[in-house]
Amino acid sequence: MSISKTEAKQLLERMIFEDTHPQDWVQDVWGLSPLLGDSAAKLFEVFQALIECCSEAQLENLLQSYYQQTSINDN
Repeated sequence: MSISKTEAKQLLERMIFEDTHPQDWVQDVWGLSPLLGDSAAKLFEVFQALIECCSEAQLENLLQSYYQQTSINDN
């Protein structure tokens, strides 16, 4: 079963940022430290660019890989 880019992006955002909206996360980090906030903003920009550049199959493979690692680490 294939997933769309939109679904993959939502799943990756949930995995990385948990219940926080990504832009809110950047602002929270920025509030703690402007230097780290700048890095967080760049990281989020790269995250968005990768979502756009990767195919649906690549995103799905990435998600499967991370979910497998998570299940192994949970045991």
